[in-house]
Amino acid sequence: MLQSDQYEVLAIKYAERNNRTRKDSFMFDPHHDQKHPMDYFVWVIRNQQRTILVDTGYDKAEAKARLRPIIINPSDALAAIGIHPETISNCIITHLHYDHAGCLQDFENAKFHLQEAEMAFATGACMCDPTLQIPYTADHVCQMVKRIYSGKVVFHDGDREVAPGVTVHRIGGHSRGLQAVRVNTLHGPLVLASDAAHFYENVMARKIFPIVVDVEDMARGFDRLRELAEGDVTRIIPGHDPIVCQSFERVFVETGIGVHRLDAGPDQTFL
Repeated sequence: MLQSDQYEVLAIKYAERNNRTRKDSFMFDPHHDQKHPMDYFVWVIRNQQRTILVDTGYDKAEAKARLRPIIINPSDALAAIGIHPETISNCIITHLHYDHAGCLQDFENAKFHLQEAEMAFATGACMCDPTLQIPYTADHVCQMVKRIYSGKVVFHDGDREVAPGVTVHRIGGHSRGLQAVRVNTLHGPLVLASDAAHFYENVMARKIFPIVVDVEDMARGFDRLRELAEGDVTRIIPGHDPIVCQSFERVFVETGIGVHRLDAGPDQTFL
Protein backbone atom coordinates (compact mmCIF):
# COMPACT_ATOMS: atom_id res chain seq x y z
CA MET A 1 0.00 0.00 0.00
CA LEU A 2 1.23 3.48 -0.85
CA GLN A 3 2.10 5.86 1.98
CA SER A 4 0.07 9.06 2.26
CA ASP A 5 2.81 11.04 0.47
CA GLN A 6 3.32 8.52 -2.35
CA TYR A 7 1.23 8.41 -5.51
CA GLU A 8 0.28 6.62 -8.67
CA VAL A 9 0.47 8.94 -11.69
CA LEU A 10 -1.54 8.55 -14.90
CA ALA A 11 -1.29 10.32 -18.26
CA ILE A 12 -4.59 10.50 -20.14
CA LYS A 13 -4.38 11.27 -23.84
CA TYR A 14 -7.35 13.21 -25.16
CA ALA A 15 -6.13 14.67 -28.47
CA GLU A 16 -3.41 14.50 -31.09
CA ARG A 17 -2.10 16.58 -33.98
CA ASN A 18 -0.35 14.73 -36.76
CA ASN A 19 -0.11 17.55 -39.31
CA ARG A 20 2.91 19.18 -37.68
CA THR A 21 6.57 19.35 -38.72
CA ARG A 22 9.76 19.82 -36.70
CA LYS A 23 9.74 23.58 -37.27
CA ASP A 24 6.62 23.64 -35.09
CA SER A 25 8.54 22.00 -32.23
CA PHE A 26 12.13 23.25 -32.37
CA MET A 27 13.72 26.56 -33.26
CA PHE A 28 16.49 26.43 -35.91
CA ASP A 29 16.07 22.70 -36.48
CA PRO A 30 18.03 21.43 -39.52
CA HIS A 31 15.27 18.94 -40.38
CA HIS A 32 12.48 21.50 -40.18
CA ASP A 33 10.24 19.88 -42.79
CA GLN A 34 10.10 16.39 -41.24
CA LYS A 35 6.81 15.30 -39.69
CA HIS A 36 6.57 15.72 -35.92
CA PRO A 37 3.24 14.76 -34.30
CA MET A 38 2.06 15.97 -30.90
CA ASP A 39 -0.14 14.33 -28.26
CA TYR A 40 -2.26 16.14 -25.66
CA PHE A 41 -2.66 14.95 -22.08
CA VAL A 42 -4.13 15.63 -18.69
CA TRP A 43 -2.57 13.92 -15.69
CA VAL A 44 -3.92 12.29 -12.53
CA ILE A 45 -2.02 12.04 -9.25
CA ARG A 46 -3.70 9.74 -6.76
CA ASN A 47 -3.45 7.48 -3.74
CA GLN A 48 -5.85 6.20 -1.10
CA GLN A 49 -6.18 9.63 0.52
CA ARG A 50 -6.57 12.02 -2.43
CA THR A 51 -6.86 12.51 -6.18
CA ILE A 52 -5.32 15.58 -7.81
CA LEU A 53 -5.87 16.53 -11.43
CA VAL A 54 -3.14 18.32 -13.37
CA ASP A 55 -4.61 20.51 -16.12
CA THR A 56 -8.06 20.23 -17.67
CA GLY A 57 -7.30 20.00 -21.40
CA TYR A 58 -9.68 21.53 -23.92
CA ASP A 59 -13.13 20.44 -25.09
CA LYS A 60 -14.94 19.90 -28.37
CA ALA A 61 -16.11 23.53 -28.55
CA GLU A 62 -12.52 24.78 -28.34
CA ALA A 63 -11.46 22.07 -30.77
CA LYS A 64 -13.97 23.39 -33.31
CA ALA A 65 -12.96 27.02 -32.75
CA ARG A 66 -9.27 26.27 -33.27
CA LEU A 67 -9.72 23.54 -35.91
CA ARG A 68 -7.84 21.14 -33.68
CA PRO A 69 -10.03 18.07 -33.19
CA ILE A 70 -9.93 16.00 -30.04
CA ILE A 71 -10.45 12.31 -29.43
CA ILE A 72 -12.56 12.71 -26.28
CA ASN A 73 -13.50 15.45 -23.85
CA PRO A 74 -11.05 15.13 -20.93
CA SER A 75 -13.87 15.03 -18.36
CA ASP A 76 -15.45 12.11 -20.23
CA ALA A 77 -12.11 10.29 -20.31
CA LEU A 78 -11.77 10.72 -16.55
CA ALA A 79 -15.30 9.46 -15.95
CA ALA A 80 -14.59 6.40 -18.10
CA ILE A 81 -11.86 5.34 -15.68
CA GLY A 82 -13.97 6.01 -12.61
CA ILE A 83 -12.88 9.56 -11.77
CA HIS A 84 -15.95 11.75 -11.91
CA PRO A 85 -15.26 15.47 -12.49
CA GLU A 86 -17.45 16.62 -9.58
CA THR A 87 -15.27 14.64 -7.16
CA ILE A 88 -12.09 16.56 -8.05
CA SER A 89 -11.35 18.97 -5.21
CA ASN A 90 -7.87 20.10 -6.28
CA CYS A 91 -6.59 20.78 -9.79
CA ILE A 92 -3.14 22.12 -10.62
CA ILE A 93 -3.15 24.36 -13.69
CA THR A 94 0.37 24.39 -15.10
CA HIS A 95 -0.45 27.47 -17.20
CA LEU A 96 -3.46 29.12 -18.80
CA HIS A 97 -2.96 28.15 -22.45
CA TYR A 98 -6.11 26.84 -24.11
CA ASP A 99 -4.99 23.20 -24.14
CA HIS A 100 -4.21 23.16 -20.42
CA ALA A 101 -7.03 25.30 -18.99
CA GLY A 102 -9.81 24.87 -21.53
CA CYS A 103 -12.27 22.86 -19.41
CA LEU A 104 -12.36 24.72 -16.11
CA GLN A 105 -16.16 24.65 -16.18
CA ASP A 106 -16.19 20.85 -15.96
CA PHE A 107 -14.65 20.86 -12.47
CA GLU A 108 -17.09 22.97 -10.49
CA ASN A 109 -15.96 21.71 -7.08
CA ALA A 110 -12.23 22.08 -7.66
CA LYS A 111 -9.82 24.58 -6.24
CA PHE A 112 -7.33 25.56 -8.93
CA HIS A 113 -3.65 25.91 -8.07
CA LEU A 114 -1.94 28.52 -10.23
CA GLN A 115 1.20 30.64 -10.19
CA GLU A 116 0.58 34.31 -9.44
CA ALA A 117 2.84 35.23 -12.37
CA GLU A 118 0.64 33.33 -14.82
CA MET A 119 -2.56 35.11 -13.80
CA ALA A 120 -0.82 38.48 -13.97
CA PHE A 121 0.59 37.69 -17.40
CA ALA A 122 -2.70 36.41 -18.84
CA THR A 123 -4.57 39.53 -17.72
CA GLY A 124 -1.82 42.11 -18.18
CA ALA A 125 -0.44 44.43 -20.82
CA CYS A 126 1.27 41.63 -22.74
CA MET A 127 -2.13 40.39 -23.85
CA CYS A 128 -2.46 43.52 -25.98
CA ASP A 129 0.00 41.84 -28.32
CA PRO A 130 -1.82 39.55 -30.78
CA THR A 131 1.11 37.12 -30.99
CA LEU A 132 1.26 36.58 -27.24
CA GLN A 133 -2.53 36.16 -27.19
CA ILE A 134 -2.51 33.19 -29.57
CA PRO A 135 -2.23 30.31 -27.06
CA TYR A 136 -4.74 31.91 -24.66
CA THR A 137 -8.53 31.97 -24.96
CA ALA A 138 -10.15 34.96 -23.28
CA ASP A 139 -13.15 32.98 -22.03
CA HIS A 140 -10.88 30.56 -20.16
CA VAL A 141 -9.01 33.41 -18.50
CA CYS A 142 -12.31 35.05 -17.53
CA GLN A 143 -13.50 31.77 -16.03
CA MET A 144 -10.41 31.72 -13.85
CA VAL A 145 -11.05 35.31 -12.77
CA LYS A 146 -14.58 34.30 -11.71
CA ARG A 147 -13.14 31.39 -9.75
CA ILE A 148 -10.88 33.83 -7.91
CA TYR A 149 -13.91 35.83 -6.83
CA SER A 150 -15.67 32.66 -5.64
CA GLY A 151 -12.68 31.63 -3.53
CA LYS A 152 -11.73 28.69 -5.75
CA VAL A 153 -8.14 29.67 -6.69
CA VAL A 154 -4.99 29.06 -4.65
CA PHE A 155 -2.08 31.18 -5.85
CA HIS A 156 1.53 30.08 -5.57
CA ASP A 157 4.70 32.08 -5.95
CA GLY A 158 7.58 29.83 -6.97
CA ASP A 159 8.06 26.47 -5.24
CA ARG A 160 5.15 25.39 -3.05
CA GLU A 161 3.59 22.22 -1.60
CA VAL A 162 0.07 21.43 -2.83
CA ALA A 163 -0.29 18.22 -0.79
CA PRO A 164 2.12 15.90 1.03
CA GLY A 165 4.49 14.62 -1.66
CA VAL A 166 3.20 16.98 -4.38
CA THR A 167 4.96 20.27 -5.10
CA VAL A 168 4.77 22.89 -7.85
CA HIS A 169 7.77 24.75 -9.25
CA ARG A 170 7.63 27.87 -11.41
CA ILE A 171 9.71 27.40 -14.56
CA GLY A 172 8.49 30.12 -16.92
CA GLY A 173 9.85 30.31 -20.46
CA HIS A 174 6.95 29.01 -22.52
CA SER A 175 4.59 31.24 -20.54
CA ARG A 176 5.41 33.67 -17.75
CA GLY A 177 3.99 31.57 -14.95
CA LEU A 178 4.38 28.02 -16.26
CA GLN A 179 4.83 25.52 -13.42
CA ALA A 180 6.02 21.92 -13.35
CA VAL A 181 4.77 19.38 -10.80
CA ARG A 182 7.01 17.07 -8.76
CA VAL A 183 5.37 13.95 -7.35
CA ASN A 184 6.74 11.54 -4.78
CA THR A 185 6.15 7.93 -5.83
CA LEU A 186 7.16 4.49 -4.59
CA HIS A 187 9.84 4.50 -7.29
CA GLY A 188 11.23 7.97 -6.58
CA PRO A 189 10.35 11.49 -7.72
CA LEU A 190 8.43 11.99 -10.94
CA VAL A 191 8.34 15.37 -12.69
CA LEU A 192 5.36 16.36 -14.82
CA ALA A 193 7.10 18.94 -16.98
CA SER A 194 3.99 20.10 -18.81
CA ASP A 195 5.25 22.59 -21.39
CA ALA A 196 8.59 23.23 -19.71
CA ALA A 197 9.52 20.42 -22.10
CA HIS A 198 6.98 19.62 -24.78
CA PHE A 199 9.14 16.71 -25.96
CA TYR A 200 12.03 14.71 -24.54
CA GLU A 201 14.16 16.25 -27.26
CA ASN A 202 13.57 19.73 -25.86
CA VAL A 203 15.17 18.87 -22.54
CA MET A 204 17.70 16.28 -23.78
CA ALA A 205 19.11 18.38 -26.63
CA ARG A 206 18.24 21.77 -25.10
CA LYS A 207 16.08 22.72 -28.07
CA ILE A 208 13.88 25.79 -27.69
CA PHE A 209 10.16 25.42 -28.42
CA PRO A 210 8.98 28.20 -30.79
CA ILE A 211 6.16 29.47 -28.56
CA VAL A 212 8.29 31.18 -25.95
CA VAL A 213 8.01 34.26 -23.77
CA ASP A 214 11.55 34.08 -22.34
CA VAL A 215 14.24 31.95 -24.00
CA GLU A 216 16.59 32.23 -21.03
CA ASP A 217 13.93 30.97 -18.63
CA MET A 218 13.10 28.09 -20.96
CA ALA A 219 16.75 27.04 -21.22
CA ARG A 220 17.27 27.31 -17.46
CA GLY A 221 14.08 25.29 -17.05
CA PHE A 222 15.66 22.28 -18.76
CA ASP A 223 18.28 22.23 -15.99
CA ARG A 224 15.63 22.72 -13.32
CA LEU A 225 13.66 19.73 -14.58
CA ARG A 226 16.75 17.51 -14.33
CA GLU A 227 17.38 18.79 -10.82
CA LEU A 228 13.81 18.04 -9.74
CA ALA A 229 14.12 14.53 -11.21
CA GLU A 230 17.41 14.02 -9.35
CA GLY A 231 19.25 13.65 -12.64
CA ASP A 232 17.14 10.80 -14.04
CA VAL A 233 15.64 12.03 -17.31
CA THR A 234 13.35 9.00 -17.50
CA ARG A 235 11.55 10.53 -14.51
CA ILE A 236 10.75 13.68 -16.50
CA ILE A 237 7.40 13.49 -18.34
CA PRO A 238 7.11 15.93 -21.27
CA GLY A 239 3.83 17.68 -21.93
CA HIS A 240 3.15 16.49 -25.48
CA ASP A 241 5.51 13.72 -26.54
CA PRO A 242 4.01 10.63 -28.27
CA ILE A 243 6.94 8.67 -26.80
CA VAL A 244 5.00 8.64 -23.52
CA CYS A 245 2.29 6.46 -25.05
CA GLN A 246 4.88 4.24 -26.71
CA SER A 247 7.00 3.66 -23.60
CA PHE A 248 4.82 3.59 -20.50
CA GLU A 249 2.40 0.84 -19.49
CA ARG A 250 -1.07 1.27 -20.89
CA VAL A 251 -3.84 0.73 -18.35
CA PHE A 252 -7.66 0.74 -18.54
CA VAL A 253 -7.24 -0.77 -22.01
CA GLU A 254 -10.88 -1.92 -22.01
CA THR A 255 -12.07 1.70 -22.19
CA GLY A 256 -10.33 2.33 -25.50
CA ILE A 257 -8.82 5.50 -24.01
CA GLY A 258 -5.08 6.14 -24.02
CA VAL A 259 -4.27 5.95 -20.30
CA HIS A 260 -0.67 5.26 -19.30
CA ARG A 261 0.81 4.69 -15.85
CA LEU A 262 3.92 6.80 -15.30
CA ASP A 263 5.11 6.30 -11.74
CA ALA A 264 6.71 2.87 -12.27
CA GLY A 265 8.85 4.22 -15.10
CA PRO A 266 8.99 3.33 -18.80
CA ASP A 267 8.65 -0.30 -19.85
CA GLN A 268 11.35 0.06 -22.49
CA THR A 269 14.53 2.05 -23.01
CA PHE A 270 13.87 4.98 -25.32
CA LEU A 271 16.58 7.54 -24.54
